[in-house]
Amino acid sequence: MSRSLRHGALAATAIAFSIVSLSACAAGNNAETLKVRPDNAATSVGTIKVQNANVITQAEPEAEGPAVVVATLFNDGTEDEVLESVTLPGTDVQVKLQPAKGTGPVEIPAGGRVLLGGKGNASAVIEGGREAAQDGNVQQVVFKLSRTGDVGLGANVVPATGYYKDFGPSALPEAPAATPSGTPETGGSETPEAGSSETPAGEKPESPAAGTPESPAAGTEQQGTPETATAGTTG
Repeated sequence: MSRSLRHGALAATAIAFSIVSLSACAAGNNAETLKVRPDNAATSVGTIKVQNANVITQAEPEAEGPAVVVATLFNDGTEDEVLESVTLPGTDVQVKLQPAKGTGPVEIPAGGRVLLGGKGNASAVIEGGREAAQDGNVQQVVFKLSRTGDVGLGANVVPATGYYKDFGPSALPEAPAATPSGTPETGGSETPEAGSSETPAGEKPESPAAGTPESPAAGTEQQGTPETATAGTTG
């Protein structure tokens, strides 16, 4: 091999080695830097991780009703955890926790997870949602756990549209139309029911007895009938 070819091969090898080195430096020691991070809030404290946290309001801007906190809580520890409360610092609203089934606390099993929000999952409902959060803002949310304590993060406030439609809160039911006063109830009747004391069922009303004032007895004077003189009587 000529000297010029050897020099060319060495130069190509050096360039290739430099590219590999630069790629490794760009990735850093943590390969997770190459992953696409979600827009939803996430954090971790000890063995507890909170991901995909959001506050979801009513779909319509003018709709009244509750809002909900949605999130996924992971427990990487060896002991079960209980989600004791969810609070929104800076507000006076209450957040009602409900397990996926039945009543009782919302538990996060060791090595497992619990989902807040969505059909068939546990829920965290914010009464007076419009007073607590406004769409487009970031609302501070604190999850209080039995062992880990407080885990807080800033959650995006979004309406229940698009991707969040199936995780959003239910709207308040509309009030039924008022019935006008004075309208007679359906099915009302003044006719006595069969079997009542006025007319026993299956019987006809009794006819007045003969000789009673209602039905004069035979041979008595009838109204409007001229008297007939008895034969043989004198004036």
